[in-house]
Amino acid sequence: MATETMIPDVATELPKLSNEEIARYSRHLILPEVGMEGQQKLKAARVLCVGTGGLGAPLALYVAAAGVGTIGLVDFDVVDESNLQRQIIHSQGTVGKLKVDSAEQMLHGLNKNTKIVKHNVMLTSANAMEIFRDYDVIADGTDNFQTRYLVNDACVLLGKPNAYGSIFRFEGQASVFGAPDGPCYRCLYPEPPPPGLVPSCAEGGVLGILPGLVGVIQATETIKLILGIGEPLIGRLLLVDALGMSFRTLKLRKNPDCPVCGTHPTVTELIDYDQFCGIAKPATAGPLEVSSHGSVDQGQAVVDGIPQISVEQLKARQDAGDRPFVLDVREPHEYAIVNLGAPLIPVGQIGSRLGEIPVGKDEEIVVHCKSGGRSQKAALELRSAGFLKVKNLAGGITAWAEKIDPSMPKY
Repeated sequence: MATETMIPDVATELPKLSNEEIARYSRHLILPEVGMEGQQKLKAARVLCVGTGGLGAPLALYVAAAGVGTIGLVDFDVVDESNLQRQIIHSQGTVGKLKVDSAEQMLHGLNKNTKIVKHNVMLTSANAMEIFRDYDVIADGTDNFQTRYLVNDACVLLGKPNAYGSIFRFEGQASVFGAPDGPCYRCLYPEPPPPGLVPSCAEGGVLGILPGLVGVIQATETIKLILGIGEPLIGRLLLVDALGMSFRTLKLRKNPDCPVCGTHPTVTELIDYDQFCGIAKPATAGPLEVSSHGSVDQGQAVVDGIPQISVEQLKARQDAGDRPFVLDVREPHEYAIVNLGAPLIPVGQIGSRLGEIPVGKDEEIVVHCKSGGRSQKAALELRSAGFLKVKNLAGGITAWAEKIDPSMPKY
């Protein structure tokens, strides 16, 4: 069953196409399913891309190429060299620039007629509703659970369709959430996974081509929603396996008890999504006495009871001759890229290899991974196993390469 268009279909309300635009979009115009009126709907449409990273890059490029009149970009990050493996909207020449500026440059180079609206902000409960109101379709290309739930809830509350996509390693998902008769993201995932259980792409990696596959699917769904053609992924979850090059579709049903889109919703306004996803806000430790036995330094952050030691603090102690035991909890293939010379026990093997830790349970251990997420999980497991003085190296080996030894490679 075809969807209804997201744009008013009264011809007098639609913008006219110039001769130049008619020539440009001729391959669309000769499709009966698009035609002149369909292209006018695309010109009238306003699409918001939440994120200009791996998914947002191909999504924004194809939506602009299709002739969508206004594209909003939400991103507060800057372009890093490591982005270029998959974020094709950016380039070598825009490394260091704001992502919204870099994306605008590429999009205007592709289609001078498309208006780009830049939202160089972090999307939060305080600004999401205001930003979303001006757009017809919201395309979620985020990479964390807090923002996915935020996007979902804002879309449902405002009645906006959410062209959703997500990626990890070699697999991806796509769907359309928030349609009037369809499910939302919370119908599929009522609760977020515990913090640290699902690593981010920065921790687990992603095949650079995969976001191209999924982002183009999101763009396709966005165009279908605007035109009101075809069968959108409402009530369906598309699973993409890049290694097997297989696509599977699962049927989804609207949950009548969903707290956001159900018959008796309990979430009627945006909430604290960090709290909902169990993301602890760092608390500053009180004025504790500094000792060489691992007590918390004054002003040191504590997360879930685990003191967070900075790379500068660890290096200063090492230089002073105070060398706590350091444990690397990354994977062997990461250790081969770069390491600090610390013993390696992958986080998933901590419980079964406690006997290999060569210090007593009352001695200090500093745990590190790539950026601090997995090591926090390992530190909690070590503390549960009876190790009393465990600290997490904030920022991990990436922070060490950035702040202590710039000659080290970053990945």
